[in-house]
Amino acid sequence: MNATIFFCKRRCRFPQIAGAGLGLGAFFLLAGNLWAGETAKVAIDTGTTAWMLTSTALVLLMVPGLAMFYGGLVRTKNVLGTMMHSFAAMGIIGVLWVAVGYGMSFGSNIMGGWCGWNPDYFFLKGIDNSITSAGIPEYVFAMFQGKFAIITPALIAGAFAERVRFRGYCLYIILWSILVYNPLCHWVWASDGWIFNLGAAGAIDFAGGTVVHISAGVSGLVAALYLGSRRDYPSTAMHPNNLVMTLMGAGLLWVGWFGFNAGSAVSSGLTTARALTATQVAAAAGATAWLIIEAIHLGKATSLGLVSGILAGLVVITPAAGVVRPTGAIALGMSASLVCYLGLFLKEKLGYDDSLDAFGIHGVAGIFGAIALVFFIRESWIQDAAAQLGSVWSPLQQIVVQFKAVGATIVYSVVVSWLIVIVVEKTVGFRMKEHEERSGMDHTLHGEHGYGLINLN
Repeated sequence: MNATIFFCKRRCRFPQIAGAGLGLGAFFLLAGNLWAGETAKVAIDTGTTAWMLTSTALVLLMVPGLAMFYGGLVRTKNVLGTMMHSFAAMGIIGVLWVAVGYGMSFGSNIMGGWCGWNPDYFFLKGIDNSITSAGIPEYVFAMFQGKFAIITPALIAGAFAERVRFRGYCLYIILWSILVYNPLCHWVWASDGWIFNLGAAGAIDFAGGTVVHISAGVSGLVAALYLGSRRDYPSTAMHPNNLVMTLMGAGLLWVGWFGFNAGSAVSSGLTTARALTATQVAAAAGATAWLIIEAIHLGKATSLGLVSGILAGLVVITPAAGVVRPTGAIALGMSASLVCYLGLFLKEKLGYDDSLDAFGIHGVAGIFGAIALVFFIRESWIQDAAAQLGSVWSPLQQIVVQFKAVGATIVYSVVVSWLIVIVVEKTVGFRMKEHEERSGMDHTLHGEHGYGLINLN
């Protein structure tokens, strides 16, 4: 990524806080008299705006893609309940983001830099005429970032699939978005965020390795450990109900990821093209590597392995998409498949139930990508960084910065997510009762069946 994009990276993610409750909304309505007036007019770049509108739609497409991906992996009695987790996030977080998520993520530091705030961003009241320095309406930027805030808590649901109450999940994603996603987004992407300004060049996270994938993977693991395994796991095999749907979901995720990564350049130029190319190459390399690993280890290739490799490649390139060449993307994609494949074996040995491998893919590949990208940064980026810094850019110093960013994300996500799970369980209840779980989420929680009259385990 060029120096301008990196050092100005207003690549924010606008979490959602408002849906936490009408009381919180009423408080802010009373307290926020202050929306700013009209901002100075800036010429709209129609080409960049058109691309960012397209990217916003592509990232939203990933949410039903994720619903299909997860929905096909669970048992028949839980398919609707599992897909509801993704679609519910579209509604709940969609409101929260507009109300307070954008402001917490991209406003100026408050509370010692824990999060941001700007009264103009409350329900987006102050940006009606605002054009960003990139030449796009601020509404477009806010909506683009809002899609990241939607999909991140939906990713977490894969870790505790088939065993949580819907109302508990809804409260969980509200609290998690407010207390985990929004602060992390501010730290990493806001211009006054402490991780953004960490070290000489700041932490590199082009499109969400820390904010999205590490936070979601680690938080999902915490919830899975606290809630415990599904009934009869691992003694009873729990086969996917529809791998055809999972394959289609993976395809939609791949397509949507072009908006996820290339759109994060917030431009329509060279950096955008580089990010798009790296995304395609890493996904292809991850898929190919997983097929090879399975062929060597199992003597056959599986569709589940193929989609796992695709996801591993997409996740690992997310923080690095704007800073590595295609050769680096291939190396990262193939390495991520190997690392995640070994990680899934570790899960079996330790015996925890990360149902759909939210941590095994998103957490592991996210951590690996955020650190390993330092070894594959393109020369032009290094030269631009050195020019901006007025000194030689040091890969050793950058690795230390990346480790600090990853470590802070993990520690904060673990501690706060653990507290959130406890609060949800002790209030509205999070884990389903045994008879509810055996009947299935679809029937017990929603009174429906995913496949008509069929209700198989």
